[in-house]
Amino acid sequence: MTTAFDSHIPLCDLPAAIPSVPIFRLSVERYEAMGRQGILRPEDRVELLEGWLVPKMTKNPPHVLATKLVSKALDRLLPPDWHSRAQDPVRLVASVPEPDVVIARGAERDYRDRHPSANEVSIVVEVADSSLSEDRTLKKRIYASAGIPVYWILNLLDNRLEVHTDPTGPAEAPEYRKRQDFGQEDEVPVMLDAREVGRLTVRDLLP
Repeated sequence: MTTAFDSHIPLCDLPAAIPSVPIFRLSVERYEAMGRQGILRPEDRVELLEGWLVPKMTKNPPHVLATKLVSKALDRLLPPDWHSRAQDPVRLVASVPEPDVVIARGAERDYRDRHPSANEVSIVVEVADSSLSEDRTLKKRIYASAGIPVYWILNLLDNRLEVHTDPTGPAEAPEYRKRQDFGQEDEVPVMLDAREVGRLTVRDLLP
């Protein structure tokens, strides 16, 4: 019989019980301090979502390829005062998510000592396969609450792009008021500061 203390069983692989007492939630400041002090390391593969440390999904080859395709396709359309960031943190009020692709204002060197905040992000993209349910609920709520103008979900399960716009911002139930789905042959407008800077065909973003 094995126990929770057997040395060959990683603690992270043990079944987690539902806590019966209140759980301490981290602020963004404490989360960042844990990173600076080496308490949280890159190999820990977690992100801060609404004050909780949440494990990041393992990425399969189609997910990795789709992320690269989206990033490169957007790069070709961006004006000089915008740039793309792949799987890098965004600093929000209670969360530090690491979206698959972000379009941020300014140049890369503007963020040498900090991560972009919500008002510096125009588009956030999540590539969704096994994470589709989370991307449609938790991630969407976080981005809508932060007021990020455009949220793309590249849905690899159904081969389509789900575009969410018009966020409510902080609210009892944050939401995007508008959703439009684009099929493989459709062209999706790329909007920066409510201005169209070009269009992409969805099939070119899919692996």
